Amino acid sequence: MKTKTKRVVIFLGTFALSSMIAGSWVPSALAQDPQVIDITAKRFAFSPNEVHLKAGQPVTLHLVSEDVTHGFFSRPLGLDETIPAKQSVDVKLTPRTPGKYSIICDNFCGSGHGNMKMTFVVE
Repeated sequence: MKTKTKRVVIFLGTFALSSMIAGSWVPSALAQDPQVIDITAKRFAFSPNEVHLKAGQPVTLHLVSEDVTHGFFSRPLGLDETIPAKQSVDVKLTPRTPGKYSIICDNFCGSGHGNMKMTFVVE
């Protein structure tokens, strides 16, 4: 191996090792993808109707409407999404403060619309 090539290999190896020790680099095999939570909206309920989350842990909410357009709203969690009829939407969320949070459908979807709610419990 040529001297210049050896220097590059040694530099890259040293960089990777020091980055791993410092915690700024995580091999892709060890990287953790955000948790994906499937939520279905259908007149006049969300399923599941309660979801437990960990404070500080990023999640992706996969929201699916089985029928008409629905809303997915919670002011304290910063959620204000529209789920188009028979489509899906992915929403990223990292809850910060423990507590119980109500999620409502804020897009009129019929006579039972007022009862369309679910709860996020952040621990």
